[in-house]
Amino acid sequence: MSIFAAQLLLALAGIVFAARLLKRQARIPTLALGAPLLAFAVWTLLSASFSPDPIASQQNARKLVLFALVYLAAEGLSKDDARERVLDAMTLGGLVLAAGSLLQFYFLGFDTLDNRPRSFLGHYMTAAGLQMALLVLATARLAWMRRPFQAPARADLLRLLGLLAALLLLTLLKRAELFSVEAERLFVACLAAAAARIALAEGEWPAPSTSAWLCVLAVLFSTWALLLSRTRNAWIGAICGLALIALLRAPRALLPLAAGIALLLVLGPPQLVSRLTLSDASTRDRFYMWQAGFDMIRDKPVFGQGPGMVQAAYARYRWPEAVNPQAPHLHDNFIQIAAERGLPCLLFWLWLMFLLFRDAWRAARAAATPGLRLCGGAALAVLAAVMVAGAFEYNFGDSEVLMFTLLVSAFPYVGSSPGGAAA
Repeated sequence: MSIFAAQLLLALAGIVFAARLLKRQARIPTLALGAPLLAFAVWTLLSASFSPDPIASQQNARKLVLFALVYLAAEGLSKDDARERVLDAMTLGGLVLAAGSLLQFYFLGFDTLDNRPRSFLGHYMTAAGLQMALLVLATARLAWMRRPFQAPARADLLRLLGLLAALLLLTLLKRAELFSVEAERLFVACLAAAAARIALAEGEWPAPSTSAWLCVLAVLFSTWALLLSRTRNAWIGAICGLALIALLRAPRALLPLAAGIALLLVLGPPQLVSRLTLSDASTRDRFYMWQAGFDMIRDKPVFGQGPGMVQAAYARYRWPEAVNPQAPHLHDNFIQIAAERGLPCLLFWLWLMFLLFRDAWRAARAAATPGLRLCGGAALAVLAAVMVAGAFEYNFGDSEVLMFTLLVSAFPYVGSSPGGAAA
C-alpha cells in the first residue's frame, strides 16, 4: 500500500531485532541461501565501484538492505499463530489494493491502456505485480486450509462494510479533487494500523472464518483487478502460480483452471482481447530492448554497466528500430541483472533463486506440519509467478514486489535448522 510505510516499518523491525540480539532473545538464522546472497551483494557493490557513476550506483545498491527481510521473517515468524496473523494482514492489504484499482477503473477514469489503475501505488506495473502475487498467495492459503469454511462473523462483516465505506468516501474525495492527497495518506495510515492490530492480536480474533473469507475476497477482487490491469506479464505469472498450486494440491483442479481461462477467451472482454497480440508497440520495443541488453552484456560482461546505469547507457546501445528513445530498464530480470552487474552476478542470483525454489519445494512436499507445508507451497507458487512474470518485466527491481516476494520466500525457513531448511 505504501513503500514509505513498508520501509519505515522494516527499519523499525531491524532495530527491534538488533535489541533482541543484544538481549540474547534472538539469533541470526543460519540459512542455506547465505552464501549466494553474500556473493550477490559483494558483486553488486564491486559493480557499483566500477560504474561510470559510482556514487549513483552505490545509492542504487542500497536496495540490498531489503534482503534482511528474509532473516527477520525467518526468525520472527516461527510460531504458526504469529505467521497466520501476518498472512491475514498481508491478505487484507491485497484486498484493499485490488479494491482501490477497481474503484479507479470504474469511477476515476483509469480505464485506458496509457492510464491503467495503480490503486495506492506509484505505477500500474507495481500494482499488477503485487495483485498477481497476492492472488497466488491467497489461493495457496485456501488450498492448504486445514479448517472447514464457516459463515463470516457479524463483527467481521461490519469491519468489511466499514472498510468499503472508507474506500468509497476516499474515491468520492478524489473525484471531487477535495483533500484527496491528505485523505489517501490518512487512509493508508489507518490501514497500516489495522494490519498491525491483526498481526499483533492475541486471542480469538482474527478467527478462522476471518482468514478464510479474507482469502476468498482477495482471490475474487485480485482476479478482477488483474484482468482490468491489462498487464500481460502479471497474467502469465498468475496462471503459472495457480497451476503450480493445483499440481501440488489437486492436479484435477487444472481442468477448472483451464476451463476458466478458456471461458475468458470465449467471452472476450476487451481488456483481455486487445492485449492478446505480439505485434503491438510495447512488445516490439521489448524485443529491441533485449537486443540492446545483450549488446551491453557483450561490451561489459564482468561488472556490467553498473547498478542503476542501464537508463543512462541505453541511448548508446539503442537499436534504431526501438519504439521509445529511452528505457528505464530492460523489462527482463535476467538480462537486466547481467547488463547492470555482469554475468557473474547473474549466476549468483540464479544460485540464490535455485535455493529458494529447492527449499520451498522441500517444505511443500515433506514438511512435518500442515502449516509448514502451506509455507512451502505458498513460497513456491509466488516465486514461480514472480520469476515467470520477470521474464517480461524487471519486477526484481521493484521494491514493493521485491519486499513481498522476500517475505513470502522466507516462510519455508521459519524455525530453520542449522542446515537452513525448515524442519
